[in-house]
Amino acid sequence: MTPRDLPHAALSSHAHDRHGLHRVDDDWLDRTWADPSTRVLVISGTRVRPVDGRPAWVSPAEAPEGLRILLGGRDGVEHFAVVVAPEHAPGERDEWVVLRSVVQALADGDAADAPLVLHAIGMAEWHWATRHCPRCGGRLEARQAGHVLVCTECERQQFPRSDPAVIMVVTDGEPGSPDERCLLGRSPQWPPGRYSTLAGFVEPGETMEDAVRREVAEETGVGVGEVAYFGSQPWPLPASLMVGFTGRATSTAIDVDGSEIEDARWFTREQMRAETEAGTLVLPGGISISRSLVEAWYGDTLPGRW
Repeated sequence: MTPRDLPHAALSSHAHDRHGLHRVDDDWLDRTWADPSTRVLVISGTRVRPVDGRPAWVSPAEAPEGLRILLGGRDGVEHFAVVVAPEHAPGERDEWVVLRSVVQALADGDAADAPLVLHAIGMAEWHWATRHCPRCGGRLEARQAGHVLVCTECERQQFPRSDPAVIMVVTDGEPGSPDERCLLGRSPQWPPGRYSTLAGFVEPGETMEDAVRREVAEETGVGVGEVAYFGSQPWPLPASLMVGFTGRATSTAIDVDGSEIEDARWFTREQMRAETEAGTLVLPGGISISRSLVEAWYGDTLPGRW
């Protein structure tokens, strides 16, 4: 099983042309907005309104007034997002849901819309969180089709940001042998039986590989030596890029931090299969790169999910 064969890839496997050069072409933007074939995703703050479980696209004529963000083109069709304040959003307030409510539906069946929706929500989250210039506190204006914010006082530019986070499956023992084990941990807030791969944010001045080693040591006391890249997943909840790795343990004694991680365990493949079948071990959902990391190590799909 390779990363591109696994479910988490559905969120990014249909990349669209983001039209970076067109973001400053007002004539092109106006013509494209006037085209009735253009599709628009309306966002209320940071929420979408689903139809049949999936975010609904409308024509420009059906879209309300709001901040227009150019997303890009796919299969000859151009796409925008329009972000409106929640009090100005059409329909009832409870019709609008967070991305987490529809992210699995985006990956099921035809996942072509997933990168466009994640792009749109990531931009909406950035605009929602970036209200004032961090240098002088001045008012910000959107430019370049929503992809740049410029301070009206000091003219400093702000650009969209993603917070890099590492997520890793750590193993011990001879690779592929019956005795090889995988390390999983659980948060104190989770229901009984729920375990996942370890994860954490990259700190300033730190490589991703060192972040893997640091996070595993801080959370479980396990040492990690060799680290290898697995794959990545955009995760705008609210603004993360999850970068997946595999790591080989250099020590196996577990000493959890008791704060972020309540418990951590080593699982052989046989233990993992038996406990997921029994329901005593519950793994993350199929769309998560965490699930992909575990199943790539296990070598097959496993039952149950959050």
